[in-house]
Amino acid sequence: MSFTEFLGNAATVTRLRESVRAGRFPQALILAGPKGAGKYTLALMLARAMNCLEHAESDGLPDLCGRCANCERIGEAANLEERVAEAVAAREEMRDADKRETRILIQTHPDVLIVPPDPPQLLIKLGQVRHVIHAAYYRPPAEAHRAITIFTSSGFMKEAANSLLKVLEEPPPNTSLILLTENPQELLPTIRSRAVIHRLGALPAAQLETLLGERRKDLKPQERALVARLAEGAVGRALTLDLDAYLASRQDALVVLKTALREPDYSQLFKTTETYRAGADGQEKTVNLLRALGSLVEDLLLMVAGTPHLVRNVDMAAELERMAQGLTVDWLDGAARALGQVEQGMRRNLLRSLSLDAMAVGLGGR
Repeated sequence: MSFTEFLGNAATVTRLRESVRAGRFPQALILAGPKGAGKYTLALMLARAMNCLEHAESDGLPDLCGRCANCERIGEAANLEERVAEAVAAREEMRDADKRETRILIQTHPDVLIVPPDPPQLLIKLGQVRHVIHAAYYRPPAEAHRAITIFTSSGFMKEAANSLLKVLEEPPPNTSLILLTENPQELLPTIRSRAVIHRLGALPAAQLETLLGERRKDLKPQERALVARLAEGAVGRALTLDLDAYLASRQDALVVLKTALREPDYSQLFKTTETYRAGADGQEKTVNLLRALGSLVEDLLLMVAGTPHLVRNVDMAAELERMAQGLTVDWLDGAARALGQVEQGMRRNLLRSLSLDAMAVGLGGR
């Protein structure tokens, strides 16, 4: 994949490529943007372009050839979920003592290090940052022009974030750190102040809909319109969104919402939430439910605000309008806060079904 094929944010991509050409690529870069906007894809492309052995170009700016040893090996990290799953599986095979000390790191090229959130807390931990510090100061690039470390999340443990400042305050030569985030405010101010920030904006829904018509022939026109809205301008999310899974989660989210709004009988709620059990599968299912519930709450807020043309769940606009009757901004604000509390509870391993039940009952009492 060439830079010419990267969809959207042409001005930002051009500025970054110009910095590569000028040899002034920042030693600390923050790429900010919504999930699925292409932050990880762009970070890997920059790593490949800086280290391309054929010095490929397009439109007079550095590009990646995709064929040389560096491009190929760095590109092997493109499927991040698969690489992380392999690393987690390998850790599970270790002895308990070794397992506790081992952190998840992805490295398909000796000079390009990928640092994902470490399961099960899904935070970047001190052990990972210590590995980055050691590599930055004691292992100069062996096969690349410039060593690159990519942090795929801004969710740092406090000690890890503080340790990262050492590299940012005294950056070693020939090394760049790229931090990916949906919200730069999650990062410490001292980290933000030492990095160059570039933002990837959302693509218009109409442009996404056209792209879906070309890339996802399985979707009908109405489904393309829905997916384009749900993607919130993020190309990656639009191309990979599992619509059937989302609709199933949304159906459960409607049960929670309707119970909170008007249902005196909790049997349907309990029947639904009973399926949200412990374990990795239960965690993923709960996350999907909370995302669907969040999108419905936001759409109801848009209805109450008198801007129904902005809703994402366009296929159920009429039902959302009926549900919004009599709702207040205060109630919807309380619903958003309750969602946040359930998300925090998941990090503390609270029982998911009870958390969802408590949220619905609590909202009904407002």
